[in-house]
Amino acid sequence: MKLYGVPGWGSTIVEIMFALAEEPYEFVDVDGFDRPGLARDRLLAINPLAQVPTLVLDDSLVLTESAAIALWLCGRHPHLAPPAGTSDHARFLRLLVWYVANVYPTFTYGDYPERWTPSAPDELRQATDRRREELYRWLETEIAGPFVMGRQVTMLDAYVACITSWRPRRDWFAAHAPRLLAVAERTRQLEQVAPVIRRSGLIEADAG
Repeated sequence: MKLYGVPGWGSTIVEIMFALAEEPYEFVDVDGFDRPGLARDRLLAINPLAQVPTLVLDDSLVLTESAAIALWLCGRHPHLAPPAGTSDHARFLRLLVWYVANVYPTFTYGDYPERWTPSAPDELRQATDRRREELYRWLETEIAGPFVMGRQVTMLDAYVACITSWRPRRDWFAAHAPRLLAVAERTRQLEQVAPVIRRSGLIEADAG
């Protein structure tokens, strides 16, 4: 399988998922895909929407959207989600879809505000940053500990492992969402996950 992404970007979440599943894959670095050039052309050839992550399966099927990839991997590795039919599984599904439906858009619009509001990009970035902080404050109340769902490591922990390196960054989490920060650090220290974190550059980004 080939995973198209950029170190330290959202594709790192899927790299962590693969590490938790202990599934082999080839990482294809398409740094620069968000502007015209060879990297974007390479990604467009398999995904006309030019998104990362983009996963090409062994049968050449293209799979996008991190939640879809998470659920696909859970089908192959059921231990990375609560048992189907349980209340914990329903909660797992809710939080997974909640994250990609609510938090992701704040980055989609806030990271490139000039695309959406060229007359007031700073205002859009500030608004999406504030909204993200509100969302993380709510997610903090949902953390069971020591991982998102309790003692079981799930695909949700792959998301949390990355978020403290992105806005609003580690110091904000330490002050306002310490349980999320604890889950992130605990997940990063897992034997399978630690090499992905080192390659990603997220450690250096924590204080950026």
